[in-house]
Amino acid sequence: MQEPVIQLRQLRKHYVVHEREAGAMAAVRSLFKRRKRVVRAVDGIDLTVQRGEIVGFLGPNGAGKTTTLKMLSGLLHPTDGEANVLGFRPWQRQREFLANITLVVGQRNQLVWDVPAADSYELNHVIFRIPDREYKETLAELVELLDLAELIRKPVRNLSLGERMKCEIAGALLHRPRVLFLDEPTIGLDVTAQRRIRRFIAEYNRRYHATVLLTSHYMADVEALCERVVIIDHGKILFDGDLAALVKRFSPHKTITVELAEGRRDLSDFGEVVETNGAHVSLRVPKADTPHVAGRLLAEVPISDLTVTDPPIEAVIDEIFNKGVRDDHAA
Repeated sequence: MQEPVIQLRQLRKHYVVHEREAGAMAAVRSLFKRRKRVVRAVDGIDLTVQRGEIVGFLGPNGAGKTTTLKMLSGLLHPTDGEANVLGFRPWQRQREFLANITLVVGQRNQLVWDVPAADSYELNHVIFRIPDREYKETLAELVELLDLAELIRKPVRNLSLGERMKCEIAGALLHRPRVLFLDEPTIGLDVTAQRRIRRFIAEYNRRYHATVLLTSHYMADVEALCERVVIIDHGKILFDGDLAALVKRFSPHKTITVELAEGRRDLSDFGEVVETNGAHVSLRVPKADTPHVAGRLLAEVPISDLTVTDPPIEAVIDEIFNKGVRDDHAA
């Protein structure tokens, strides 16, 4: 059996922050006695990721996602615990480690602002000591996959956000990293740009069998790319498993949507009406009752169409956070 590409054991990152009340007197008092508080950004997480996996790393703002990615990419040293990426301790920042990973943070510039992206690519060519032939082949491949031919000769400051993000991703992958840490790579982009970047990530994973740890607030990213999701909140892992298991475990309802054949009708006797749009009515019903309710609707109500679906992933994750559920089978 292959060794995991990423392995975390009780990884922690705590910060000591100073606090004081507003006002001049509070400022004077803080000169002599400062009040401190420990912030547990990451609070003892265990995680194992195998080669070639694309794992969605999800959680609300302040959950500890970015802090974890920064520790895994070597930008932060942990307070306690162990982390192993490709056999290396990330914070030691050994050259062979850095040559095989990349960190992409949405709306953060890595390219030089006032020159064309192609110039920044040449700089990466030198920094990573990429052989000339491999560099040219990889650049041509990335230009084709991301449709960059018309963009990389323009100054970066003249590109739109979506165009710049595509160029940023290409620059981060010129050295063909085996591990990708992607922190909100599609944030702020339009739907077309998001879709193109999702397709590219999937294709890069397929071609190079790369391991991807992805954070995103867009559930379309997660549903399109990730079979497995890890949910973190307040520095602790709440859930680690596949998307289907997430819905099964944390959503006790299904949605039945019907199209009425004869105008409007009150269907509240069949379940909780969550949406009405003309002849279309959506009901929320307990999973166990779904077959019975669907059968009643077909027998008792003139309808032209009926569909049964699981709730959106966003709703399931919101339910986890709102109820503060802790998964007793977390990895």
